[in-house]
Amino acid sequence: MKSTLVLVLLVAVFAPFQDVKAADPGVIEMKLGHFAADSHPGNLASKMFAEAVEKRTNGKIKVTIYANNALGSPPEVLEQNILGAVDMSLPTQGQLGKYSKKFNCVMLPFMFANYAQADKVLDGKFIEWAVPDLEKAGLVFLSNWEWGFRNLTNNKRPVNNPGDVKGLKVRTPPELPTQAAMEALGAVVATINFNELQMALKQGVVDGQENPVAVIFSNKLNESQKYLAMTGHNYNTMVHVISKKVWDKLTPEQRKIFKEESQKAGNYMRKAVRDDEAGQIKQLQAQGMEVTYPDKAKFKALMGPAYDRMKPIAGEENIAAFIKMVDAAK
Repeated sequence: MKSTLVLVLLVAVFAPFQDVKAADPGVIEMKLGHFAADSHPGNLASKMFAEAVEKRTNGKIKVTIYANNALGSPPEVLEQNILGAVDMSLPTQGQLGKYSKKFNCVMLPFMFANYAQADKVLDGKFIEWAVPDLEKAGLVFLSNWEWGFRNLTNNKRPVNNPGDVKGLKVRTPPELPTQAAMEALGAVVATINFNELQMALKQGVVDGQENPVAVIFSNKLNESQKYLAMTGHNYNTMVHVISKKVWDKLTPEQRKIFKEESQKAGNYMRKAVRDDEAGQIKQLQAQGMEVTYPDKAKFKALMGPAYDRMKPIAGEENIAAFIKMVDAAK
């Protein structure tokens, strides 16, 4: 009697769990962390990549996206990526410069004249020259995506000449190429976490900031910034990388899928960022932002001190080699 009662109780206790399926041990769960806003093409491309990988691996690899610095600041996420705690990330060349001096060359001020020249260099000889350094740091390069030419905003005055920048308090990321460019123009640079930028701008902690148009638009920075100057002072991309520890566990077929879908997502992001830029500028103007198009040559002429500051972190020989690549791509 007692044994029958015990059996009945056990059935009652465990019955609710009978329909719960155990996790498939064959499924690989991955994390992709990045800093783009939810509506930014960088996040849309990330989702596109994740969906394609899951479909092409028949659900055996699932990638969860963590946008908008959800896993930490860009340097923190990159460090986690190297350690294998985060499987993939989308750092810029400025962040990768900590692990390879060659990547710091990409953000030398006023290096590229246009997108076509940047693509020719970064998708061409630069890969063979610099990418092998990443494997030594524990990363595998998948493809270049996009971020864009960085432009200056502020709420004090329109910027038409280099002198208009002098004295402005400008937020930059913690990357020397951008800081050096702004300081060469006479700006007072402050490093503020991007998640705190909007509040810092509204409270007047800084007068301005600098970012690509897509970032300014998707993060609604025009709500606290009156003036946009299309300076194009630095260019960089998001670089899709995966932890070497994770990469080494993938099959050759899975690696092929990752490479192909990363390239497709990167191409989509490039087109989206570039195609949308003109329309976004018009929308910013319609919302009250004043846009100027300064003569970039006047700004570039003042970059000597910035280039000197870059020599220790990029290497003089690397800078010379990179400039040669850029000149050949004109």
